[in-house]
Amino acid sequence: MNNEIDKIHKDVYSSIKELMDNARNSVAREVNNILIQTYWEIGRIIVEDEQGNSDRAEYGKQLVTDLSKRLTKEYGKGFSRSNLQNMRNFYLSYPICQTLSGKLSWSHYCELLSISDEQKRSFYEKETINANWSVRELKRQIKTSLFERLLLSSGDENKEKVLELALKGNEINKASDVVKDPYVFEFLGIPEEKPIMESDLEKALIAHIEKFLLELGKGFMYVGSQQRVTLGNTHYYVDMVFYNKILKSYVLIELKTGKLMPEAVGQINMYLNYYKTEVNDDTDNEPIGIILCTDKDSIQAEYALGSLSNKIFASKYTLYIPDREQLEEQVERVLRNYKKK
Repeated sequence: MNNEIDKIHKDVYSSIKELMDNARNSVAREVNNILIQTYWEIGRIIVEDEQGNSDRAEYGKQLVTDLSKRLTKEYGKGFSRSNLQNMRNFYLSYPICQTLSGKLSWSHYCELLSISDEQKRSFYEKETINANWSVRELKRQIKTSLFERLLLSSGDENKEKVLELALKGNEINKASDVVKDPYVFEFLGIPEEKPIMESDLEKALIAHIEKFLLELGKGFMYVGSQQRVTLGNTHYYVDMVFYNKILKSYVLIELKTGKLMPEAVGQINMYLNYYKTEVNDDTDNEPIGIILCTDKDSIQAEYALGSLSNKIFASKYTLYIPDREQLEEQVERVLRNYKKK
């Protein structure tokens, strides 16, 4: 009898808890929406007042300074000069209020406003919404130049992807869409010049699996490491196995602490054939192989990976955050060459 009463009480508690959690989330979303719209309106008022003055730059600077003092005295924190400047830029960057997303917080928008390029900013905005990034995750993706890395991963012939990324974010429709070049593992804290064994790199990635999943991108689920593949009486082991729920494919990753070697391609090709035959369910698509290495010769990679029926990609990884300016220059150079074609 007591067990039945306990079960009823638990059910009642669960129902009330769900109701309260939903109510809190709804209130939080509504408060966020009102805050975003209010800051947009403040930005609009500042900009429109500036436009009525001939010396806009100096007048705007004085206006923001005066408003900061008065509003801080009246309402407390939140009205610093920098935050009011962000509200002004917010309106200028998003002149149509209806385009604002209630899924993003003011802190998200402040990070996005630091990006001057409109297409790049649009990409990070779409990705933040699609992948539900926290502000911290958004900061990391900007810092590690995700936009440039995805463009450079696409190949010189696909530079129209700039517009596609800006409009939709990084859509995952085919195997190559999940591949980046390079991958950035700065979160491991391993010095670039320090020699590291493949087994130690694997352990470090597993220890930081949440950050590794963020770097891999949307739809990845961790299956395991050192997954056994038995052929005849011989056991082989795949370094890391993931499943991408968007592509409905297993993704096999081999880690190499040196440059890409042809034998690594043969090895992962064997693993992919095994997964296709022995592991895949009827609903799974063909598995994908990614070889992560410190360097790859483009010609050697072309010959090693060419004419294979399996989907195998080779990408470099780096243990430090790439130089953003260098990546941006690379993208600009490729875009210029593309426009000449």
